[in-house]
Amino acid sequence: MKDVVHSYYKRVFEDFTILVRLNPIDLTGLELTIGADGTVEKRKLQFDEDIEDDLKEDSFKPSGALEFNLYLKGILPGRE
Repeated sequence: MKDVVHSYYKRVFEDFTILVRLNPIDLTGLELTIGADGTVEKRKLQFDEDIEDDLKEDSFKPSGALEFNLYLKGILPGRE
């Protein structure tokens, strides 16, 4: 198995936040939607080769692995 360094992105909306983890090798990903009440919805995604441009165009900013993984494990309540 190959080691992968994922890329992370974030966008904050008025009522929710979206965090995205992107595997740049096979273009798979996981999206977390964090509601204002702290609920976390997970969605597995398959991206195309233009995903990084698409995220930038949609105003997603680079983010860190720590925040993503804390939400994924249910450690962080609420949202920023």
